Amino acid sequence: MVLLEFSIYPLDKGESLSAYVARCVEIVHTSGLKYQCHAMGTIIEGEYDQVMDVVRKCFEALQKDCNRIECIMKLDYRKGYQDRISGKVRSIEEKLGHPVQK
Repeated sequence: MVLLEFSIYPLDKGESLSAYVARCVEIVHTSGLKYQCHAMGTIIEGEYDQVMDVVRKCFEALQKDCNRIECIMKLDYRKGYQDRISGKVRSIEEKLGHPVQK
């Protein structure tokens, strides 16, 4: 399974980009993959081709009306593991002895 954290947004649409980010989050949501949206990006979990397909669809959705797009990605692969979005956080919470802020 792969965890992919990414943020994608246009650079030519002014200061407020939430409408463009929302467009991409909807693509993530409809993919059916497990995901978590946070203030600086989105984490999705799935097979490599699945998560890369989501990023491609987001890019294509923005490309329709954006002349400049930035995408930042981090990818973490660990063979044989699933539910890593919550599992990694749970592991930290166990070591801390208390929940982290969400």
